[in-house]
Order: sequence, then structure tokens, then C-alpha cells
Amino acid sequence: MITVSKEDYLKSILEAESEGEVVISARLADWLGVSPPAVTMALRRLKKDALVRVQPDGQVRLTPGGRKIARKLTLRHHLIERMLAEIFGMEWWKIHDEAERIEHAVSTDFEAKLLKKLGRGGACPHGNLSELESPASRRRRGLALLSDAQPGQAVIVSGIYERDRRLLEFLEARAIRPGATVRLLERNYDQTLALATAAGAVSLGRAAAERVWVSPLTPRKKRPSSAPSA
Repeated sequence: MITVSKEDYLKSILEAESEGEVVISARLADWLGVSPPAVTMALRRLKKDALVRVQPDGQVRLTPGGRKIARKLTLRHHLIERMLAEIFGMEWWKIHDEAERIEHAVSTDFEAKLLKKLGRGGACPHGNLSELESPASRRRRGLALLSDAQPGQAVIVSGIYERDRRLLEFLEARAIRPGATVRLLERNYDQTLALATAAGAVSLGRAAAERVWVSPLTPRKKRPSSAPSA
């Protein structure tokens, strides 16, 4: 039987993988806010159900069956986030936590209705796709971390790490949100960034800047002037 707890563990493993992290018990305990013994017991149950494998070095891997369940749950989470934003107009920085509470209750029928209503291709309010992406995949799409921007460079916020509510509120207060234009004014000696945003001049530490993916701002091409009539 797949319980809510098991689904949470499987989704967390998939999410951690997508962030490029090596998944071990201690990382899962930190990710889920539970004790190490609780993780040990959960992994034991997941191994018994053939949903995870634990390597000799302690690394946790999803089996094909575990990965299928995790992907199903991430799709439902993505659809709920889009529903809350696109249909109900909920603030983007509140949506992740709300979707976490709702995702386990979504039926197959309701999921199909959401897919029909919203479509498959859209990004969530945090700018992230329904298929969790690795950092390498994002870079192949031409994205970069805000922490790597160059002084004087203007960028558009593409996607933001969504599993930290305090971070999302912090960024929202500084007008750093998906779709926003941000210009790096300078990089300080301690690697904090001085930025120009719609909120004015703001400062952002490296830890936060490494949670924001951006794309280059493409300057608009000037229209050719019309030739004077003879």
C-alpha cells in the first residue's frame, strides 16, 4: 500500500536528485524535517516494497516503480500549483505549501480534468516545468544562476527554487519573481550582489542567488526607418 508518507519520501528523493544532490539518509532527514531513525525505518519499508535501493555507500536510488510514483506526484503538484495561480489567483510565493497539502488527495479523474483545463506545457508560478530538471538540463536550455551574472548584465528571472517559503517571501519583497527583469550593479567582496529591481536597489546573498535561474535579456531590435518617398 502506498501511503502519504511513502509518497512524500519518493517525491523528495526525486526532487533532491533534480537539484544534483547525492541522496543519503541524512539529506532526506534534513529535506523532510524528520529524525534520522524515522528515515531509516521509512527506507526499510520502501526497500521492502521494491520502491528504492540503498547502495553500499549509502546512496538512495529510486527503482523504476518508485520513480513512476514520484513523477506522478510531482505532476499533480505542478498542476495544483498552476490551478491555484491561473484559476484562483493565489500569490506565487504561497502556492507551493498549499499544493503540498492538496496533492495527495487528487484523484485520477481530477488530474485528467486539470490536464484538459491547463494543458501539459506550462510552467508553474515559480517558473519550473512539470518534469523536474537537473542544473545541467537548465543550462542546456540557456539558463544560468543569478549568482553567475556579470556586473552590468540585465537578466530575466526564469525559475526559482520553490521549497523554501522564507526564501520565496524574501525574494518577493525585493521584486525578484518569475518574469521580472533584474540588473546586476556590482558584486561585492563578500560575493553579495547589488541588484536593481522594480523594488529599487537591493542586496542579495550568494546562497539566495544560487536558488534563482535566469535567462539573458535580449535587447529589442530597432525597426528600420522607412525610406523617404521620392
